[in-house]
Amino acid sequence: MPPVDPVSLVDNTVAKGRIVIFSKTTCPFCKKVKELFKHLNEHFEAVELDKLEGGNGPAVREALVNKTSKNTVPQVFINGQFVGGCDDILAAFESGQLRDLLKTHNNNYDLIVIGGGSGGLSASKEAATSFGKKVALFDFVDPSPRGTTWGLGGTCVNVGCIPKKLMHQAALLGEAMRDSHSFGWRPKHPETNESTVRDSVVHNWNAMVEKIQSHIKMANFNYRVNLRQKKVNYINAKARFIDTHTIEATDKKGNVTTYTSDKFLIATGERPRYPPDCPGAVEYGISSDDLFSLPYNPGKTVVIGASYVALECAGFLRGIGNEVDLLVRSIFLRGFDQDIAEKIGHNLAEEGITIHRPSIPVKVEQLEDGTPGTLRVTFRRTDTGNEATIDCNTVLFAIGRDPCTSEIGLEKVGVKVNPKNGKILVNEREETNVPNIFAVGDILQDRLELTPVAIEAGKLLIRRLFGGQTRLCDYLFVPTTVFTPIEYGAVGYSEEKARKLFGDENIDVYHQGFRPYEWSLTPRSVNACWAKVVVDISEKETKGIEKVIGFHYLGPNAGEVTQFAALAVKLGTTKEDFDHLIGIHPTSAETFNSLTISKSSGQDPSQMKSCCG
Repeated sequence: MPPVDPVSLVDNTVAKGRIVIFSKTTCPFCKKVKELFKHLNEHFEAVELDKLEGGNGPAVREALVNKTSKNTVPQVFINGQFVGGCDDILAAFESGQLRDLLKTHNNNYDLIVIGGGSGGLSASKEAATSFGKKVALFDFVDPSPRGTTWGLGGTCVNVGCIPKKLMHQAALLGEAMRDSHSFGWRPKHPETNESTVRDSVVHNWNAMVEKIQSHIKMANFNYRVNLRQKKVNYINAKARFIDTHTIEATDKKGNVTTYTSDKFLIATGERPRYPPDCPGAVEYGISSDDLFSLPYNPGKTVVIGASYVALECAGFLRGIGNEVDLLVRSIFLRGFDQDIAEKIGHNLAEEGITIHRPSIPVKVEQLEDGTPGTLRVTFRRTDTGNEATIDCNTVLFAIGRDPCTSEIGLEKVGVKVNPKNGKILVNEREETNVPNIFAVGDILQDRLELTPVAIEAGKLLIRRLFGGQTRLCDYLFVPTTVFTPIEYGAVGYSEEKARKLFGDENIDVYHQGFRPYEWSLTPRSVNACWAKVVVDISEKETKGIEKVIGFHYLGPNAGEVTQFAALAVKLGTTKEDFDHLIGIHPTSAETFNSLTISKSSGQDPSQMKSCCG
């Protein structure tokens, strides 16, 4: 390795760092200056002359003397300018000059947001409109392995919640048309005007995708217009940290521009993961990044995974008439209540999905090219070790997602991440270990990966940073819905987590199977739907209280039901409150007002007839 030029080392370090302190680890005056900047929550780079590799300390010190005419340490530079030593810094602090120097450095922006998803959009608009801050938002979509890209708005709008919900609705409409036969409806033949069989109605994939993509493109356009109206500078470029106050942004033409900011918010989201040990997975498989804009019906599809994305996609693909096989390694919906997760798996099987469990993919091969072509999936049963194959048209991988944090220069600025998964470590205030860098959304370690959570966390963070507010984001009592053919809504604790945290002796569960009244004339299963509440009984004997800490609903319109049940749970409702609430009749939600069977009773919660019947 060639020797380090001390003059270049000094000049380059000073040029790149906002606050640079040339110091010695044993110097008490150096320690005092560093403690002052820590007290001010100002990130700095300390060059310890007595710790430099190769014994270059004396040469670097000589270069400093030539640059500043000062032969003692510490020597402090702010924004490339020499400010002085310990006495100078302390005097500047006492007079207020130091804070002025730190506040008036020549930054382009007050806030730079990296990531144009839900969290980044909400935070940037809040900072610009509510607090008049100068804000830039950087967003750039790397193509999927299949080459799919999209516009502003992040995963939810483009390849997540929005197209997923619309395709789920397409499947529900197909189910409703099949159910309508039980209520006397018959389609008319377009020429003879005579009734025909219900199966004559077919689904047109391309028509659906065209409508959905038009809807999404309008949303992309509206986001850009909205940012412009709110005076947020949207820059379609890939941002990467150079130092704690500087990023370089590379646009799609390869042009690189440098920007500076007082504060940064990272909201880069996640992208689908492919198995590293499955040949052909990347070459021939697709992910949810590709499915919603696929220009042809995927045909017979093998879905690999048991996440909510996997189960939702498998459900609506089957609902529009496609054959679907589902490869599940172990459990359904890890992190969700497992009673309900197992019932969802059973419901999917009743819908006609072939489930291979426990199984993992071994390889994917192309048998025939086309749109779609023909693929062969080899998979292995992990319980027996036996291998088998499935011939299909499309293989969809939904085995999890990885945070987009590895290519944005976090190592340059020292932001700490979980080394196992790349997720950013933050405290309860969404602060990283670097004082002026913050993060929200799916990239956070041990936080819910939900669009409304990112939106709320982003807004509250900005209000704390610029408005002096103190409210923190609630990551516990957050309602969510899995849009499987029979939807699942939940808020609070799963039974498993409640028992683990509070102990079996302090937890009981009330539950009931049911069939919605509107399904009474159809052949649907009586106990396909389920109502369940998890209660804390630690004060039952002393105060007669059973506090509801988990709400779980498997049934139609789960999102609508769970949204306002969540308010009750968040406010500390009890089982008695549910019992005394008069229900709306006839509805599925009223089942929660008459739950009498607890797990501790040992009684069978299955219902033998339709609810309300």
